[in-house]
Amino acid sequence: MNERNPLRRRILVTLGVIVLFRLGQSLPTPQTGRLPLSDHSWRWIVDLLTGGRLATVFGFGVLPCLVAPFVLRALIVLIPRLAALRAEGEAGARVLTRYRRRIVVVLGLLGAVGLAVSRGQDVLDGAVTVACLTAGTAVVLWLTELITERGFGDGVRILLLAQVLAVLPPEFLRLYERTGWAAVVVMAVVTLSVIVITIVVAQGQRRVPVQYAKRMIGRRAFGGTPTYIPLRFPQANTPAVLAAVLLWVLPFGLGPWWIAVYFVLVCLFAFARAAVARNMDKVADELVRVGGFVPGIRPGNWTAEYLEYVNRRIIAFGAFGLGVVALIPVAGLALLGVTPATLFVAGVTLQVVLVFLVGVSLDTTRQIESLRQQRRYEPFLR
Repeated sequence: MNERNPLRRRILVTLGVIVLFRLGQSLPTPQTGRLPLSDHSWRWIVDLLTGGRLATVFGFGVLPCLVAPFVLRALIVLIPRLAALRAEGEAGARVLTRYRRRIVVVLGLLGAVGLAVSRGQDVLDGAVTVACLTAGTAVVLWLTELITERGFGDGVRILLLAQVLAVLPPEFLRLYERTGWAAVVVMAVVTLSVIVITIVVAQGQRRVPVQYAKRMIGRRAFGGTPTYIPLRFPQANTPAVLAAVLLWVLPFGLGPWWIAVYFVLVCLFAFARAAVARNMDKVADELVRVGGFVPGIRPGNWTAEYLEYVNRRIIAFGAFGLGVVALIPVAGLALLGVTPATLFVAGVTLQVVLVFLVGVSLDTTRQIESLRQQRRYEPFLR
């Protein structure tokens, strides 16, 4: 664990924090227990977000850390002072980081108070429960920042991955006890299909060739090196969740046609999100500024129109792929005879969990590969 081997040090720090996190989710707190949920699908979602048990010091898991950034964004829109801090640059970002930490602790405190009240505890037991869960939330916040600074990947996502992997095996075991080997085979096919398609969509790209004009400096020519503009497929992250929320809000029944509505909404959300995030006019203007052009296409507006045409086709294909990914878990659960009341919630949850696992794995792998390359070329940079 010295400075000469940062890769090993980061791996050990990440593994050590994960072990400490799971130990904290095994230490019981006084007089707490599971939420009184009758629906198994909703209980499964709560277990995924909290690590399987609320009766522990780290009972809320990384849930407050996940919610705090969204609360802070809403406050930035509502409070002009926070919006001014965001515009101040690095100094304002440090202040917003302190506010985010306080919001995490406050959310843990509110959740602990709500849990103590829902359990009907007296004043002394409730105070102990609130103190334990609030302190545990603060420690989890510190662990996430420790992984982000000295380990691999984003700390919140890594710890969330750890608690999700801790909850999934018991759920699959209970599914096997209820339905037998057929469920194991179906869920294995569903898992592999979602993982493969998600990786293909996440890694796929269309490379638009770009040529730079040569520049004569004295008697020598510089530039002219061909390169490309990578146009990627829309990433699988939030469209399915947004479509799920919309389906729950709208007065739709769970008839046989709701799956088609779900598929269309996922595709539309993925297409709209990717189309808004990319501005081909800026790309074309930047090419003109640096002296680049797409072979066979005139610079300026013609290049922007061509890039927009190619980008829309790529986004449409990627959105269709994400729609297929969203349908695979629902179809697999339907084959297992899951009731319509829980089919939607369980299918969406399974799809989001699998996509999340793939995303965290890809990001961590890229960071590990980057550090390996840095260590390999470090002797040449000295």
